[in-house]
Formats: sequence, C-alpha cells, structure tokens
Amino acid sequence: MTPPSGIVVLTDRLVARDRLDRVVAGAVAGGVRWVVLREKDLPRAERAALAADLRAILADVGGTLVVAGPDPLGGDAVHLPAAGPYPPPLHRLVGRSCHHRTELDRLTTEHYATVSPIWPTRTKPGYGPPLGPDGLRKLVETSPVPLLALGGVETPEQVTACVKAGAVGVAVLGALMRAKDPAETAATLTSAYVEAVTPELLKPGAGSARSPRQGLRPTVATQGSSLTARSGHGRPQPQTATKERK
Repeated sequence: MTPPSGIVVLTDRLVARDRLDRVVAGAVAGGVRWVVLREKDLPRAERAALAADLRAILADVGGTLVVAGPDPLGGDAVHLPAAGPYPPPLHRLVGRSCHHRTELDRLTTEHYATVSPIWPTRTKPGYGPPLGPDGLRKLVETSPVPLLALGGVETPEQVTACVKAGAVGVAVLGALMRAKDPAETAATLTSAYVEAVTPELLKPGAGSARSPRQGLRPTVATQGSSLTARSGHGRPQPQTATKERK
C-alpha cells in the first residue's frame, strides 16, 4: 500500500465545527484522500462504527482511512504512537508518530512517519520545541521512511515550506476541524501542495517554444500519484523510484 501523501486529515470531533463525518466529507470534496481517525476515547464499538462511516466516504474517491493505534478496526492501516508497540504490527500500512532523530532511528518495518511539531500548535500548546522547516529538512535527510509534516500547519505558505523541506505530505488537524468550510480549506491547502510538488516545466506558462513539455498542465495529486512518491532524498520522484517495504 502506498504511504500517505498530500494533505492528510487528522480527526478530532471535540474541536470540529460540525459532525465529524460531515467535516471529513467536506475535506474529501476539497481533495483530501487520506484521513487518520483518532477519537481514542470512544468505546471500540462506537469507534469501529465511525471508522466504517469514514471509509465509505473515502471509498467514493479511492481514499484511505488510517486508524490511530494498533487496532485497525476492520481495516489494514494503522498509525502508532512513538511509545509503542514495538515491534510494529504487520498490517499493510503502518505509520508512527516521531518527534526527533532518536525516534526515527527506532523505526523498523514502518512505512512512513509523522514528525512534529513543525510550528506551535493550538491542539497541543507548549508541545515542542517546534522544528521549523529547517529542522524538518534535517530529519528528512536522515529518515529511513517518507515523512509527513505535522503541527501548526494552517496556511498554503506553510504547506509549501514543508514540501520544499522534503515532506511527502502535510498532516492537518485544527485548520480543517475548525474550518467554516472544510471543502474550501482543503482545496486551498491541496492546491498549495500540488503547486509545490509540480516541476517548473509542468506549470502553466512554463517552458519555451522549444520545450517538448510546453502546454502540459499539473493534475491534482491523488492516492498513488507519481507527484507524491519519494526517493528517500527528500524530493518528489517518479513512482518507480519508491520501493514498497514488506
């Protein structure tokens, strides 16, 4: 399974402006194809029912639900905390939260990791210190897996900075959970991501009359897009450069 990329939504029904399924549906309408279900305080039965509802929303666009914690709730994708479990369970897609080089060095069979916080965050005030784009870049350069940037990302400019630092995607919680219009916010952030990963020669108006690529237009990146694959050197590469970890 391809690791997450682009704009990735982390859920939090306690800060969402509307019902969680409606917020996620709006984000999906705006281009999001990856959602991480948190809500760990819910009883398993309620959380599993919520997971089923969100999977149905994502299924219409070929998206993927990742469940926070070792229990995939009927799926096959999980996102684990830095504290454990170790070794990670053998699901088709396993991610882990990391915050510094030592935690990244512990990774074994995980397929991707989040690193946080990049900027100060209202969701976890005082959590840090913030890495900033430079700190993110340093972790990307040494990470054994693709990295998602997390923490305090609310603007298109921040999305661009994370992609330029080498992140394959940006995980967003507050900016989408609190949005008056999740579809519009998701579309704005997704557009910034696509713009950042699109090579200059593929952008509208780029190139010259002698360029064989002149006239090509970028397409919105979706799950598995070649625009979001990684080589391990912190830059977007063709899909063929990515080797799926077994």
